Amino acid sequence: MSRIGNRIITIPEGVTVEQNENVVTVKGPKGTLEQQMLKDITMKVEGNAITLERANENAKAMHGTMNALINNMIKGVTKGYEKGLEIVGVGYRFNVQGSKLTINAGYSHPVVIEVPKGLTVESVSNTEITVKGIDKVLVGEFAANIRKVRQPEPYKGKGIRYKDEHIRRKEGKKAA
Repeated sequence: MSRIGNRIITIPEGVTVEQNENVVTVKGPKGTLEQQMLKDITMKVEGNAITLERANENAKAMHGTMNALINNMIKGVTKGYEKGLEIVGVGYRFNVQGSKLTINAGYSHPVVIEVPKGLTVESVSNTEITVKGIDKVLVGEFAANIRKVRQPEPYKGKGIRYKDEHIRRKEGKKAA
């Protein structure tokens, strides 16, 4: 049984956490994030510690989820999140121009993706990019959408993959 909902979250210096009706607002040096409080979960801020309590046993499933969401918001406004992507293949490359990401991934046309507000995409090289932002969900979702353009295949390893991702390789057909 997970007890992550009972974890006490510490608020670092320079970060303010406020609850207005049913919305939690976290402000920090990198920006501001908001999250709707889940049903039957209450938040208490005492000094620089946050505790979450559930009203009944039915809210047990969302207790740990809400704790993790608030903790991720605090980490996001202090340190931020980043996800690295690399592209493998002959002629495959990324091109970042302002708020547009152009991907050449072996199709007959380049794939152009609009970068959402709140995120920045930095080009490390032609074959590597880094997605940065303060919202963990937004960073992960956008990185996954980029990866969907050309998922890595197991035979040659071509495609878009995360920096730390290991692709299981398969052996090809044997010659007769």
